[in-house]
Amino acid sequence: MTAQPLAPFPPHPAPGVAAATTELSKVYGSGDTRVVALDRVSIGFREGEFTAIMGPSGCGKSTLMHCAAGLDSASSGSVRIGTTELSTLNDRQLTELRRDRIGFIFQAFNLLPTLTALENITLPMDIAGRRPDQAWVQRIIGMVGLTDRLSHRPAQLSGGQQQRVAVARALASRPAIVFGDEPTGNLDSRAGAEVLGFLRDSVRELGQTVVMVTHDPVAAGYADRVVFLSDGSLVDEMVRPTPDRVLDRMKDLDTTRSPLS
Repeated sequence: MTAQPLAPFPPHPAPGVAAATTELSKVYGSGDTRVVALDRVSIGFREGEFTAIMGPSGCGKSTLMHCAAGLDSASSGSVRIGTTELSTLNDRQLTELRRDRIGFIFQAFNLLPTLTALENITLPMDIAGRRPDQAWVQRIIGMVGLTDRLSHRPAQLSGGQQQRVAVARALASRPAIVFGDEPTGNLDSRAGAEVLGFLRDSVRELGQTVVMVTHDPVAAGYADRVVFLSDGSLVDEMVRPTPDRVLDRMKDLDTTRSPLS
């Protein structure tokens, strides 16, 4: 079966859409070294939904997330957070938007080793000069099970506990959307399941919007929706995914890729 591109997402985000791309392309290099990482990708990430982005290695999934999160610039097309068009922002405005409206969770945790768990959690708000909502922060800390680890520094925490701190940090400022790039890639299966459970609970209980890049069908099974990329194009999506269904779809994508991809 040959995968067909999805219909384009509307050019302006509909109500309830936390982020959207329209005809998003990303090209690296030129001439013989030109590589098209994303080819006119249009997609919306709905508020209060957990979306996983999947596809074969090199398909553009991390590039899509980085562009959608304002970490990388698009070669052409549109990227919006809510109704804010990222291409209209200068560097300072873009930095403030990422700080105030976007949460990030990465595979490498990215915690500051000299700060305690609590200080790492509140760091983005401290940098912004904003007073944390203590009731909200305590709710997040309780949800991720860190109440008795707040005074510990990263070196005193397990990998799973460090990633819990990273999850709490991403959620603490009540961002419009949280992006995770292989957030369980450095964790064992048990710790990974805990972190994925926290992300799913943040969507179901707190109304958070989460977008996660992953290569793991089990991780994708925690999401409400999975979107599939192949050779820089959006080719399919699946609602209410299960690991087995995701794995079958990934096998199909692997067998239908072009020989040069």
